Amino acid sequence: MNVIELKGINKVYHLEKLDVPVLHGIDLTIEQGEFVAIMGHSGSGKSTLLNILGLLDKPSGGYYNLAGIEISKYSDDELAALRNQYLGFVFQQFNLLPKLTILENVALPSIYSGSKDLKHHEDPAKLLEMVGLSNRIAHHPNEISGGQQQRVAIARALINKPLVIFADEPTGNLDTKSTEEIIKILKDLNSSGITIVMVTHEPELATYATRTIKMEDGIIVSDEKNKNGRTSSKVYNSRKFKHKLFSLARIKDYCTQAFGSLTANKMRSILSILGVMIGVASLIAMLAVGSGVRKRLENQLSGLGSNLLMVYAGSSQKQGSSHSIGTHMRLEEDDIYDLQSNINGIEGVVGYVTGSGRVVARGHNYNTRVDGVSHSFAEIRASYPTLGRFFTVEEDASRAKVAILGETVVKAIFGDKNFNPVGEYIKINRIDFQVIGVLPSKGSNGWRDEDDKVVIPLNTAMYRFVGSKELYYLDIKVADTADMNKVTEDIKTRLLTTHRLPLFERDVVNVLNMAEIRATMEAMGKAFSLLLGSIAFISLLVGGIGIMNIMFVSVSERTKEIGLRKAVGANNTDILFQFIIESVFVCCVGGIVGIIFGSGIAFLISKLGEWDTIITPFSVILAFGFSVFIGLIFGVWPARKASLLNPIDALRHD
Repeated sequence: MNVIELKGINKVYHLEKLDVPVLHGIDLTIEQGEFVAIMGHSGSGKSTLLNILGLLDKPSGGYYNLAGIEISKYSDDELAALRNQYLGFVFQQFNLLPKLTILENVALPSIYSGSKDLKHHEDPAKLLEMVGLSNRIAHHPNEISGGQQQRVAIARALINKPLVIFADEPTGNLDTKSTEEIIKILKDLNSSGITIVMVTHEPELATYATRTIKMEDGIIVSDEKNKNGRTSSKVYNSRKFKHKLFSLARIKDYCTQAFGSLTANKMRSILSILGVMIGVASLIAMLAVGSGVRKRLENQLSGLGSNLLMVYAGSSQKQGSSHSIGTHMRLEEDDIYDLQSNINGIEGVVGYVTGSGRVVARGHNYNTRVDGVSHSFAEIRASYPTLGRFFTVEEDASRAKVAILGETVVKAIFGDKNFNPVGEYIKINRIDFQVIGVLPSKGSNGWRDEDDKVVIPLNTAMYRFVGSKELYYLDIKVADTADMNKVTEDIKTRLLTTHRLPLFERDVVNVLNMAEIRATMEAMGKAFSLLLGSIAFISLLVGGIGIMNIMFVSVSERTKEIGLRKAVGANNTDILFQFIIESVFVCCVGGIVGIIFGSGIAFLISKLGEWDTIITPFSVILAFGFSVFIGLIFGVWPARKASLLNPIDALRHD
């Protein structure tokens, strides 16, 4: 039975501007059970011929039949499956993976066989016992001698019960004793029925073969059967080729190989994880700060409402002389009742006077803001007291000396913001007031603390506190169904009319739409969150670029490993998935660690910087998902580059 049949095989290497022919019309037939030695000087083409026979390289032309299979139309993945199922390799440089144990090196081809059944491959432990290394299975290649490493390579070549073993200068790096041991093993394997094709430049080794082929300048110059050689009559491992496609069951093997590679290169893996961790931690912390800022703005804006107008008096300036002549208007308490009674669409009006005061109680004194407000303040500003009550219309009219305190003031003069001061007496600028309530917390709005104030009745403030009947400004609540713009114009017209001012002097009445202010502040909050998120995303992107660079370095460092894996049966998909899994695994670990670290940073910012920080499930999912996405995207390019490497070029890489 012919296991190998070549007709008119040519090989031309295409360099940049030069074509270099290496093989010229090779015709060759090798029967099953033969031990063939291929000899020739350097440059004769013997190694190129062996690479083509072993499907590590493709011929430029000609016909190649392997075990009844014409391989010229086979894809790279199908050729990889053929190498895995039919062929074994013993290299001059051993080509063992230093990070794997001896047992793992031997078992490597079985990973890509697509089957865990021992019917399809040998037990690696028994193979090591056969080559006399049963006591070395847990060692690594650098812990054994060259001869022992070559025996491991032979055991690896036998794992998938090959029809043919290709040996490229198998004793080139060995001493005399090791050479004798290796050639004896090859002879015994040939006796068992395995076809051996060996490249050598040593005539004494060729005497062990059953047939010697000599090459010069890319052609076969002699093909002789050795007198003392005898072709094995045993039929070994005859079977039909079946290309096994990619399956999910192999994902486990990919993950195992990827994890092993990462743990074998700990420093590189740690640096990759660190890059992702910093990006994810930045994203978590930044989004937490942004969410906290937006939440604080929402709390502050909730008291403004979306249908409030703020009205305050101004003045118009007329130029034309050395001095400015202007029209000025003053808001009065009567304007509150007049507007509410005569303007359609108004639901409530609050008048304000404000000033600073010194609050004294229980031996403590504190400077704060004092606001005199109308009774409807609690409803319009959503400021119903959390403790106690608000003052009544009667108390306002009678100029009652009652006060409602903000939480900051309570803490300042009573030592605890949770203290219930209702019923206590305080002095404001030496005037006695009774505390009847505590305002709800509003927080800081960026320029002042809304909890740092005392609220008293409007009339009390005007006649007992500031001594003026002029209102500082008005808050007007507009009905939901009313047109804000029309109400604004009606307010200006009414105030100009009641104050007997020309209607064209509309700039003496200033009206601010709180809905517009609220929208502006919300937009600022969103922009701030977007800015922080963008900075964090850039950090994560930089981490992804770092991973890509490290993966490219990894591909370069592991080129020979890739070549070996392809030689023993790994296809492009196997290599692609292994490198992608490595990249995604790094990003997943970096993402998890980054989430923990980022949460810690957000906590420290909250405690030490007194910033509100909120970590939302969305931010965690976003950060982790984006880190995995980064690993996938930035891992594909290096992985694809690795998967497309030609096995023989990869094996020759220094």
